[in-house]
Amino acid sequence: MRIGELAAAVGVTTRTVRHYHHQGLLPEPERRPNGYRDYTLRHAVVLARIRRLTELGLALAEVRDVLAEDAGKDLVEVLTELDEDLARQEAAIRERRARLRALLETEGGLPAEGPVSPQLAALFEDMAHVVADSPMAAKDREMLALIETTAGPEGREQLLGALEGALARPGGQERALAAYALLDELADADPGDPRVDEAARALADCLPRDLFPEPLEVDPDNSFLRAFYADFAPAQAEAIRRTLRMLVEGSEP
Repeated sequence: MRIGELAAAVGVTTRTVRHYHHQGLLPEPERRPNGYRDYTLRHAVVLARIRRLTELGLALAEVRDVLAEDAGKDLVEVLTELDEDLARQEAAIRERRARLRALLETEGGLPAEGPVSPQLAALFEDMAHVVADSPMAAKDREMLALIETTAGPEGREQLLGALEGALARPGGQERALAAYALLDELADADPGDPRVDEAARALADCLPRDLFPEPLEVDPDNSFLRAFYADFAPAQAEAIRRTLRMLVEGSEP
């Protein structure tokens, strides 16, 4: 058989056959005097087996290991591992679909920050009427979405629980609104403006002391903090810097 005939018989492309040759999966056939490869029925049998194994999800390295066993004694073990891996993938897909359903069913639709957890989406929804026109509130929501994405499961749970508790306290939403308003007023202010300290104290008064899942570091050389502060106007960044210092030192607002 010529390579095209072999490929057509097994249902693959000639490029696939050449790739399997290159990977050492399919033995090279004898060549005719004219230089063309002369494939035999044995090549078709091996090629068909390779196709079946790859369709089951085996990687080419795994296929090579199976083919290397004369009696195929490792095939059951390989297929068992593959079945277990597919079961894990099925479980992961079910979990992802459940999360997608929860997002699609979120009351009020998806937030502007994109897909976040249902818990954070509910928190955003609770505050929507309070902070609708605040640029600082929009930045805060973006930061919360970032933290939720990068934190571990325990960290996310602690963060959201602390925020929900803070907002649920009597006057919690009003304090948050006042802090956002003070920070918005600092957009064009100088870092030495006396309102900076007022905004820092107002913000610290909004935040629970257990907001951060791990001890907070305010090292000025921290690259993340430098990027974080750079996203705000100078006076706003100074107010937030003072707020974090209060939280670290445990001082009262």
